[in-house]
Amino acid sequence: MIQFNCSSLICPLCGQSLHQQSGSLVCPDNHTYDIARQGYVNLLPVQQKHSLVPGDTPEMLLSRRNFLNSGYYSPICADIVNALGEIPGGVSEIVDVGCGEGYYTAEFLRRFPGARIVGADISKAAVKMAASRTKEISWITATASHLPVADNTADAVTAVFSLLCEEEFARVLRPGGRVVEVTSGTEHLMELKQIIYDDVFEQHKRPKPLNGFLKEVGCELKRFRMTLGGSQLADLLRMTPHTMRIKPEKREILEATPSLVLTVEYYVRVMELPSHR
Repeated sequence: MIQFNCSSLICPLCGQSLHQQSGSLVCPDNHTYDIARQGYVNLLPVQQKHSLVPGDTPEMLLSRRNFLNSGYYSPICADIVNALGEIPGGVSEIVDVGCGEGYYTAEFLRRFPGARIVGADISKAAVKMAASRTKEISWITATASHLPVADNTADAVTAVFSLLCEEEFARVLRPGGRVVEVTSGTEHLMELKQIIYDDVFEQHKRPKPLNGFLKEVGCELKRFRMTLGGSQLADLLRMTPHTMRIKPEKREILEATPSLVLTVEYYVRVMELPSHR
């Protein structure tokens, strides 16, 4: 039987603590959530879904896993780990929101051994795939705006190219805890967009303004370049929303491109829950 770490998890229906009972998580009101044989739990009630099958498709997730496992985004992962390592008081519990297929989440476990880590994603296919990486992480299906995590329990919340739900993240953080957010910069994958689209509209991307629940303590624009070709370029396209927008003739051009130098530009923003609010 899978032993599932549910110490900080709460019932998404009534908000009470969950405990493991045989192969399920159960709350005092007897709301029951089965632990899938792959090692994840679905804590996404139907009323919190915005579609029948929310989140990324299995095809997108497989391409993302192939691409990320190749190490092309390892500088991004290193920046997040460095930010987590600077949290006052250390890191013993991390909630990775929008964990996808688990690349970053699994790396957090490797770099912070002994930490309790929750990997949450709205896509059941994503957490199912993520659970194949390790059973030491609490993989759950959940939405960023309604995290089934108890108040003031997390030292860190990470959102890597994912939604920032400031009030909800502030709720689950302990005082002094931090959010580490990664968002795209203006030039991110610009060379790819110039092939895909007839016109690339000028944008000036910045992390979205805060509403006062969290305090920004740092925001840095990062940039590096990578050269892709063949299957790596195809995986990159398929793991992004661009794959649903590209015209057939543009796909042919991209498939005929032997290699492409791409700019990776992103913001790493760190926000803190003030100790006294």
